[in-house]
Amino acid sequence: MKKIFLLLYCISIISCEKKEDIPSFIKVDSIYLNYNEYFGSNTENITDVWIYIEDNLQGVYEIPVVFPVLDNGIKNIRVKAGIKANGIASTRVQYPFYTSYLDTISLVKDEVVEINPNFSYNTSFEAIKEDFENPGTIIDSTINSELDFTIVSENNNKYGFVEILSPSINFEIATENLILPQQGSPIYLELDYKSSTEFLVGMYVNYPQDVVKRELIWVTPKNNWNKIYINLTQTVSESIGAESFKVFINMRRNDPSPYEEMSFDNLKIIN
Repeated sequence: MKKIFLLLYCISIISCEKKEDIPSFIKVDSIYLNYNEYFGSNTENITDVWIYIEDNLQGVYEIPVVFPVLDNGIKNIRVKAGIKANGIASTRVQYPFYTSYLDTISLVKDEVVEINPNFSYNTSFEAIKEDFENPGTIIDSTINSELDFTIVSENNNKYGFVEILSPSINFEIATENLILPQQGSPIYLELDYKSSTEFLVGMYVNYPQDVVKRELIWVTPKNNWNKIYINLTQTVSESIGAESFKVFINMRRNDPSPYEEMSFDNLKIIN
């Protein structure tokens, strides 16, 4: 009987100790992307933070967030910027072209420590960009387009703009020929846009004897400026023998709508 009582007593002590395992908390309210002249505008659409504590993945969190950590004391923390690749919520990934945020924090049980990570473009990568701030552009209307875009200046910022009025139907622009690495290294298109209807983003793959059109993603309309990150890696890597590539954007006016419009800016191909 005494042995049973002692066993129950020990179990109760262990149970109480487990209940007293009080977490610390980390709060992330906002992030910031530093400006870099080579990469251009610091607009971003970072939706998540990937948190590492002492190089162990703590978790992936949509910001803003307050989350518990079953640890305390002085800890090294590393934060990676997370995005929705192709604008799709189910494809949340670390963005490979931003640097990590590093810090040392003091975790105290039942207390909240706040961090506000700032990221930068990783300067070991290359960027081809169009922000309409300099003479000439790397994009132009294609032979498939019924009209050209204009460059609009607003609030000390320039951007591309097109309106499709009846009877016109089709608008398409494409970049100049791009030489891109085909070894499977990451390649993304960044684009700031707002549009009244969906539009198609794809690539023209230029082979010695042929041009192949690859349709990649239909982008949903947005009334306000939005940034999207489109993954070009697989399309480029699979295009064995291609000499160059063009990124294109295609938008159509569908009847009975008499009018559609689109604004676009800060187009970047990063690799």
